[in-house]
Amino acid sequence: MKRVAAACLGVAMGAALGGCHAKPTVNPNAANPEQNIPLGSPGNPTGAQRAAAARVNVQLALGYLQQGNLPIAKEKLDRARSEDPDLPELHGAAALLDQRLGKDKEADKEFRAALQANPNDPSMLNNYAVFLCSHGKPDEGVKNFERAATNPLYPTPWAAYTNAGVCLRAAHRDAEAAGRFDRALRSNPAYSEAVFQASSLDMTLERLADARLRIDLFLLNNAATPDLLLLAWQIAEAQHDQAAQIRYAARLGREFPDSDQTRALAAARANPG
Repeated sequence: MKRVAAACLGVAMGAALGGCHAKPTVNPNAANPEQNIPLGSPGNPTGAQRAAAARVNVQLALGYLQQGNLPIAKEKLDRARSEDPDLPELHGAAALLDQRLGKDKEADKEFRAALQANPNDPSMLNNYAVFLCSHGKPDEGVKNFERAATNPLYPTPWAAYTNAGVCLRAAHRDAEAAGRFDRALRSNPAYSEAVFQASSLDMTLERLADARLRIDLFLLNNAATPDLLLLAWQIAEAQHDQAAQIRYAARLGREFPDSDQTRALAAARANPG
């Protein structure tokens, strides 16, 4: 159950990556919106107009990345680069594209260029941290997650702390991971992903009572998630509490009948042990 919490990239890693950044609002199907930018004179746009056109193409590229259309995303970024190669946003989008293309060295270079242009951009810090953690650099990744979390302009610090915990847990540094999950929950006790990650870690460490209590307290005042209900069922199973298993299973099936978690539970009950 190790995953980046909504630890996510600006182009919908999942989420990851809780704390995912808002998707671009520009319609990627719009026909050449940059042509709507008035030119200073025919065939001779001003620098500001070229920068504006480049920003539009970067937003279009991000939209295509979200759709998984990498060739068109690359085409839009190439267009943006020809319009304004010094545009700071260009480096961040290029890093995400290179990452999706498996060009890790290029992606790292673009992430660093984006942060050199804007060292305190919390979204880019979060995105680069995800990249670093997924490439075996947890210390640097956690450092960037925490820089994002402590930036007053970052709207979801609890997501960054949770992502830091997931990164540390993947590196088998469970005590440090638990500390980050605690920070996330102090920042936002209603953040379900932090509850899930902290409780999953407790279950792995056989702290079953702590894990279950955390989930039950959360469910008293917050909406359930299929992940939490399935985890609660698994904890109850480990505790040999059949009444609780029935209760969690019933709620999962009632509230999330078509979820992957409901199907996983059905499979587990059909093949016990």
